[in-house]
Amino acid sequence: MIGQLTRTERNVAMVLATLLALLGLTMAAVGNHDPMAVHGFMALGLGIVLVFAVGGVLEEPDPNPARLQQYYDDPIKVGILLAMVWGVFAMTIGLWVAALMVWPDATFGQAWSSYGRLRPVHTTGVIFAFGGNALIATSFHVMQRTCRARLADQLSPWFVLIGYNLFCLWAVSGYFMGVTQSKEYAEPEWYADIWLAIVWVTYLVLYLRTLKRRAEPHIYVANWYYLAFIVVVAMLHIVNAAALPVSFTGAKSYPAFSGVQDAMVQWWYGHNAVAFFMTSGFLGMLYYYLPMRAQRPIFSYRLSILSFWGITFFYLWVGSHHLHYTALPHWVQTLGMTFSIMLLVPSWASAGNALLTLNGAWHRVRDDATLRFMFVAAVFYGLSTFEGSFLAIRPVNALSHYTDWTVGHVHSGALGWLAMVTFGAFYSVIPQIWGRAGMYSPKLVEWHFWLALAGLLTYVFALWNAGITQGLMWRTYNDAGTLNYSFIDSMEAMRPYYIARVVGGSLFLAGLCVGAVNIWLTVRGARSGAADRPLAPQPAE
Repeated sequence: MIGQLTRTERNVAMVLATLLALLGLTMAAVGNHDPMAVHGFMALGLGIVLVFAVGGVLEEPDPNPARLQQYYDDPIKVGILLAMVWGVFAMTIGLWVAALMVWPDATFGQAWSSYGRLRPVHTTGVIFAFGGNALIATSFHVMQRTCRARLADQLSPWFVLIGYNLFCLWAVSGYFMGVTQSKEYAEPEWYADIWLAIVWVTYLVLYLRTLKRRAEPHIYVANWYYLAFIVVVAMLHIVNAAALPVSFTGAKSYPAFSGVQDAMVQWWYGHNAVAFFMTSGFLGMLYYYLPMRAQRPIFSYRLSILSFWGITFFYLWVGSHHLHYTALPHWVQTLGMTFSIMLLVPSWASAGNALLTLNGAWHRVRDDATLRFMFVAAVFYGLSTFEGSFLAIRPVNALSHYTDWTVGHVHSGALGWLAMVTFGAFYSVIPQIWGRAGMYSPKLVEWHFWLALAGLLTYVFALWNAGITQGLMWRTYNDAGTLNYSFIDSMEAMRPYYIARVVGGSLFLAGLCVGAVNIWLTVRGARSGAADRPLAPQPAE
């Protein structure tokens, strides 16, 4: 992989690795006994490993110039493998978190294993580590194939990939140590946020440079969705992460915003992290891999463009629906609710477009588990977006807020949409870039699909029922005008649903482990010397 770099790129890589090691050494030195010092040692260790890795080939001759006539797939391969590793880890933690709702003593009396620390480990691991690596890897693949252009250089993709995973490692390890800003989906502290901003801007520049080099005059719609994901997430992150460190020698900081403004900015970020990280990027994935696997063109390309602009505009306004019945001005709450309902149109346009693309290819859905993953993803995308618009209506929100209905909604999107479309994309691209005729075992793909679907349905339906039950119990009054049920009563009523939640999570995780084993066996048995493919349209690409 390093051999693909030119001498100039290796020299730059050596400088970057040295700077990373120096950054880590500085953080470790000034951090003293603060958790920041631990993160400094992580950066120092990674920097030293990279220095030795690059230094070992520093003086080797430049690679064959003919490589520039091929796609650059090495970062894609590493990104896919990292996504699967993070996925197994994060969903294992998620199963532990679910078990804590049934057996609260499963923390073993340790602070690091408490619910408050494990929960952000799970959410960050699934959404940002698993989902983020999947998006980076597939965006590199889709961009090159649809542009018929190699990535703009060989060094930037590695900086993006390694830098992003260092951020994920800092975030997850920090939560175990109690390092958090207590902002949902934005828990990492100030130095991790700065590092992510640098990595993300590099990602954007790389993407734009590659698009500029395209051999195709047309920018395929998937690239529009990926680009929106990169640009808007950068904007959201930079604004929401604005904070003032207590000291530059420690991890603790305080947000630049306060009170209701802080809440508004947080949910402007939080819901649009769902919109542009969990929706826009994965729609880009769907719009490339679904037609490719179904061997049919998109039902309506114009509808996909209409959906893009609708989602991009409407989503930016909906964050305030998380703040109904708060001190936020009523008109702002109403604005968020209105745009949330309007959002149903472009969202269902994308879901319907995906399902209509399968017209004439239903026999492939029946026979091909990989395509079935993407079919289920499109269905759950439609269901989740409808549910989201429904829950944003103020009277409905009064019943659902603070209940497990919201948790079920998030998991129908994260597992039913994000994870299922990712598995479908991985099973489509892995044989191609590793030089295999297909996955190691099609039967294991089938097992993965059915385990994941069974786990998904069990999990989501359990939490939907749990949430509605909670909401009704919390608002039931007796003749005396007092609450008919105590909070403890509602918790006791939840126990069967939480047990079902554990069962569902176990099935989904089992399916993921089956998929990980299948992917590993496929990779291990890859054709020796499998080369990057030439810059030309390939069958089923």
